[in-house]
Amino acid sequence: MEIINRIQNSKLISIDLEAFYPQGERISFDIKKWLFNDIILKEKDFREFVKNHNWSQYKNAFVALHCSADAIIPSWAYLLITVNLSQFTNRIVVGDLNTIETVLYTEIISKLDEEQYRGKHVLIKGCTKKPVPETAYIQLAQKLVHVATSVMYGEACSNVPLFKHKK
Repeated sequence: MEIINRIQNSKLISIDLEAFYPQGERISFDIKKWLFNDIILKEKDFREFVKNHNWSQYKNAFVALHCSADAIIPSWAYLLITVNLSQFTNRIVVGDLNTIETVLYTEIISKLDEEQYRGKHVLIKGCTKKPVPETAYIQLAQKLVHVATSVMYGEACSNVPLFKHKK
């Protein structure tokens, strides 16, 4: 008796969001260390820290700017850091490392040509080793539901049906 691989022979198209993962170091940049008493932003001192900081160490990185102190940080402070960082980094966001992944995947999915999935049975692969944010799966499913015949989540051998186009 011949063993037939039904998954390999199926018309199921699998999308692995991990395959879209942008390469580059992720760095959380906390400006707390540049605040007076970890709470007050003194403009003159802050500008001096920005001026003297080695920004080249962030080359090709994805940087999340944040302040771990319970301090009020004016918008210009993040902008001042950004204009110095931008010549070295791939992307800068205000937030945490998850915010970086969400922003990156939002861009990736917005550029994804959904027409290639029109009338197809699509599986959104579930297990990843890289930090693919939940929002990415939601955005992808939202995009596919308008074009695909069916959308599933998980693995080809064990998936959860999410949507099936009514005939």
